[in-house]
Amino acid sequence: MKNRKQMITLMTLLPWLSLPLLRKKTLKRFLPGTLFMCVYLVAEGILATRRKWWWFPFSIKPNVLAELPLILGPFFVGSFWIFKYTYGKFMFYFLVNLIVDSFFTIFMLNWFKRIGYVTLIRFTRIQLSLLFLLKSVLMYGFQYFYEKVFSMRRNKEEQAES
Repeated sequence: MKNRKQMITLMTLLPWLSLPLLRKKTLKRFLPGTLFMCVYLVAEGILATRRKWWWFPFSIKPNVLAELPLILGPFFVGSFWIFKYTYGKFMFYFLVNLIVDSFFTIFMLNWFKRIGYVTLIRFTRIQLSLLFLLKSVLMYGFQYFYEKVFSMRRNKEEQAES
């Protein structure tokens, strides 16, 4: 497809236009969980390339992980939005992630394959959906424990100041 590079670039950059609509407090609060999962996704992308779980015949730049546009665009920004509206309500968070992940595996994968961006090799769509759900639970868990540890530390500091 002729405009593949431009489409992938837009897919990466357009979600960032919504960040100013989020409060600074929301971004600061959910940055740890989102960054944790982005680092995890980069490591997973390296492993997936080696194990041929999926294949990206196209990348924006040589020697750059082909998943990076997905990680830094829709995933990074989308995580803030999902956390903002669902954090503290795990079943709702899980349901929203199930819907978003299903949309990706059913519709977006077809589009990505059609434009020559990614193809599943040793992973089925069901396996990919399960992996997405596992990662969403992991990200929620990380954020939850980060907040518990951080709030305990803050409470101890406040008590020490009193």
